[in-house]
Amino acid sequence: MTIAEVQLPCSDLTPALDFFVGRLGFRVETIFPADDPQVASLSGHGLRLRLAPGVGDPGHIRIAVPELPAEPELVAPNGARVEYVLADPPYVLPPLVPEFLVTRAADSEGAGEGRAGMLYRDLIPGRLGGRFIASHIEIPDGGPVADWVHFHKIRFQMIFCRRGWARLVYEDQGEPFLLSVGDCVLQPPRIRHRVLEASDGLEVVEIGCPALHETLADHDMVLPTGRLRPDRDFEGQVFLRHIAADVRWLPHEGFERRDTGMADATAGLADAFTLRPTGRTDRLDVAPHAGEFLFGFLLDGSAVLERAGDHTLGPADAFVIPAGEPWALRDASPDLQLLQVILPAA
Repeated sequence: MTIAEVQLPCSDLTPALDFFVGRLGFRVETIFPADDPQVASLSGHGLRLRLAPGVGDPGHIRIAVPELPAEPELVAPNGARVEYVLADPPYVLPPLVPEFLVTRAADSEGAGEGRAGMLYRDLIPGRLGGRFIASHIEIPDGGPVADWVHFHKIRFQMIFCRRGWARLVYEDQGEPFLLSVGDCVLQPPRIRHRVLEASDGLEVVEIGCPALHETLADHDMVLPTGRLRPDRDFEGQVFLRHIAADVRWLPHEGFERRDTGMADATAGLADAFTLRPTGRTDRLDVAPHAGEFLFGFLLDGSAVLERAGDHTLGPADAFVIPAGEPWALRDASPDLQLLQVILPAA
């Protein structure tokens, strides 16, 4: 078996051993020379250290524990910083910084490459103080996706398919399935999942809270799990697969609305739906909301957003409306389809 070590400079081995072995619980694997020890290899906490004479950065070691000790930070005799951290820290939800925002596809400087070769366009550059993130994600060339089984520490996360299709698989939700145009999924906190395959030209919109959250690999779980548990609770939420073709459009203030079922799946934390004109009117007036987040994304078509002036919108443009402010869409084209996401659900 190949063993890798991290070498830390150490000019005085005796006090260093007292600290790492006696205080931190490492054990000695190798030490030499016998008559005047200068080098020692230690193992512990899933780490292999080599203490040896030399110069350089004394090192920074993080030890994951279930609970933080009274002294969460220590300094070793060789100068190395030792920091105890929680093995499973919760996500941090930053305070909301409200902002009116319009993000146009035509103004984009290009998508940046993210995880598994996916191209990300940031739809909320300021992140509303770090509370929300929204991304327009593309995979231009289809085929198998270099993804792995993983999960997220999040409060809310959904994916809506705008173009193409993706084949996905989720923990305890049966066999892999296709996410097609108009479909969406709610990824509840910590559900294990994987993107298996994508079509050419796949485009999805992903919305998450908080903006900065951890993605963690699960190397032990094999998907699919062979179980179907649609009512399984994931921190107060259940997995949702919305299939657009199975849901009727219903009247909504002169437009039509197609609900995703997001409000029920999140126990009222969030709502998501699509809107389209019916031909009776090309205007939609919206009363002020009292929540923390109202996000819109034009899946197709065009319209003029009225809010502190006029803002012409086209395909793949997005906007955010702060609480307490009325707004409207006018001059909606017949092919307009608008994705709207609200937290909390109205």
